[in-house]
Amino acid sequence: MSSDRSIQPELSDSKTDKQYNARQILTLQELSVLNDRSNRKGLVHLTGHLTIIGCSGYLWATNWGNWLLAIPALVIYGFSLAAMFAPMHEGVHRTPFANNRLNDIVAWCAGLLSFYNSTFFRHYHKWHHLYTRVPSKDPELTDLKPSNLGKYLLVLSGLPWWVDKIRGHFRAVLGQLDDCPFIPEAARAEVTRSTRWQLTVYAAAIALSMTAGQPWFILYWLLPLFVGQPILRFILLGEHTGCSLDANLLTNTRTTLTLWPVRFLMWNMPFHAEHHLYPSIPFHALSKAHQQLSSHFAHIDPGYIKVNRDILSKLRQL
Repeated sequence: MSSDRSIQPELSDSKTDKQYNARQILTLQELSVLNDRSNRKGLVHLTGHLTIIGCSGYLWATNWGNWLLAIPALVIYGFSLAAMFAPMHEGVHRTPFANNRLNDIVAWCAGLLSFYNSTFFRHYHKWHHLYTRVPSKDPELTDLKPSNLGKYLLVLSGLPWWVDKIRGHFRAVLGQLDDCPFIPEAARAEVTRSTRWQLTVYAAAIALSMTAGQPWFILYWLLPLFVGQPILRFILLGEHTGCSLDANLLTNTRTTLTLWPVRFLMWNMPFHAEHHLYPSIPFHALSKAHQQLSSHFAHIDPGYIKVNRDILSKLRQL
């Protein structure tokens, strides 16, 4: 893997100048201060996230029959589990920790919990940053889009995500990556090996569950992740939906001002426009970056409920 600190876009199309001009908003000195990575801050945040998973999971496991407590615990547990996507995403950028080996390990383990493979995602996400919202280039644009109410609800359910992940993992295991132009030929063996290890861990967890005669794998991973995915989809829909379909980083990504618990579990990813403009800034500095950059962005919305209401409002007008 590359030892780059983060995924840095280097577009070669006619819209490159806009991106580089936007990236000149901060001075090199200002950016250097914001770019400071910290093992301590990363580990403290990770410990907090894992503590929420552990406590909510314990309440879910020990309150069968007391559904007034068990159901909210399941929702929190499921979302905090699905939200391990966030440290996986940050680790892929190699920004949450000063130690790159630690970034890679946390990214892989967080992907294991959230059903992503960090090795595959590193290459996929690099192209997303290289070609953000550029039609036929940004791989995220191939995902199902909420073009009507039915598709919006389908996307929100998480079902297309599950199908895509199951199909994608098994294709990676078999080395069938020809339809993934974002993965270089030299990296395919690594992606295949990483995915095989990940599915091996799942297989071992299923075997342990079956040997014990207990539905542990279903109750404490599969079901919670099914519950948590719609909440994660509700949040991720706000990142780019309704933004410009071009390479202008000031208009093609949205920052959403949301509650602290959501920002915490999402590792400050709601400051998404700031992240896309300067991917090298670690999660803990994004709120400070927002203070310096917010006036330049076209899309800053007060909460995910408003963002999704706006999405639905536009769908009704189609």
